[in-house]
Amino acid sequence: MTRLNPRPHGRFFAGLSLLLATGAARADYTWNFPTPVTPIARDTLNIHNEFMVIITVLFVVVFSIMVYSMVKHRKSSGVEPATFTGPTGAFQWFWVLVPFGILLFIDFVLMGIPAFHAVIEMEDTRTKADMVLKVTGLQWKWQYEYPDSGIKFISTMSTPREQIEGKEAKGENYLLEVDNEVVLPVGKKVRVLLTSTDVIHTWWVPQFGVKRDAIPGFLRETWVRIEEPGVYRGQCAELCGKDHGFMPVVVRAVPEAEYAAWVDKKKTEMAAAAAGSDRAWTKDELMAAGKAGYDKNCAACHQAEGQGLPPAFPALAGSKIVTGPLLSPEGKLIPDSHVDRVFNGKAGTAMQAFKATLSDADLAAIITYERNAFGNNKGDMIQPAQIKALR
Repeated sequence: MTRLNPRPHGRFFAGLSLLLATGAARADYTWNFPTPVTPIARDTLNIHNEFMVIITVLFVVVFSIMVYSMVKHRKSSGVEPATFTGPTGAFQWFWVLVPFGILLFIDFVLMGIPAFHAVIEMEDTRTKADMVLKVTGLQWKWQYEYPDSGIKFISTMSTPREQIEGKEAKGENYLLEVDNEVVLPVGKKVRVLLTSTDVIHTWWVPQFGVKRDAIPGFLRETWVRIEEPGVYRGQCAELCGKDHGFMPVVVRAVPEAEYAAWVDKKKTEMAAAAAGSDRAWTKDELMAAGKAGYDKNCAACHQAEGQGLPPAFPALAGSKIVTGPLLSPEGKLIPDSHVDRVFNGKAGTAMQAFKATLSDADLAAIITYERNAFGNNKGDMIQPAQIKALR
């Protein structure tokens, strides 16, 4: 006979089996820290584990004493309550001072010394540093600079909007993938300088044991020495605005020879981008490059079709600023014009200045695209050479 209504305990065990099966399918999720790959992360994990052992032992001992005392001295067994209000004899003072001394020893020796050592190591950013990486937080991307190599680039999340909007299946590294990875050599101490151009961001890579705020107007420091090659992912850990959850960090650690090859390749790419400022671009070239640049740098605020999110992020479609004059008759910058807004931003708003973060070609392409997309159809364009002359 088929049972249409199984017993409650049957449903319970069925649900438990399903839960365990789900847990097995998600075995990559653990209760521990991710595998540490830097000295800081390793020290943090070791200290965490040591502290957990200590506090677990304390909990078991104290809880056992409490349970024993409550059972042994309960009223039903005929125990009479004590009348003293504090320690009076040597034996009672012993049970007061010895546990207190043990706690001081645990706090200042067993826990204090390792914690002090870890903090000193975390803050020692300059001793034997092999290179410097400057990290600048912007809404909502990261800018990286290698002062020793002259390399500078923007790193933006590359997860397709179709995945974010639920139109496609989520990828393996959903929301934790970028167009330009940070590349660092294995075994080298990297001094990391952090700042921000707008609000507080936090540069966080769990496997590095590093989580440091990037604060506007301040230069903060940390360091990493990656011990194993690989790709390590993190994200902004500060509530920095609308797209806070779309600001990943991706670091690729490679052997020194591979890092040197990457530096040479990056320098060649930057030289090619700089050379692009000196040639005349066709409108089709600017529009194609402009769409790519707009999707990467502008669509998060002004939306894919330029409709914006008023009042914080105004629409570009039909905007009087976007469809206004391009430059003055003398070829100069018009205050509060379209070019000025993209170039220098607007104080007191979320509109950031792209002058220092985008190349001449990128700026020219984005401006040209915005003036001829979303139904604006101005028909004009601006050349990278003109942007270069405005700097």
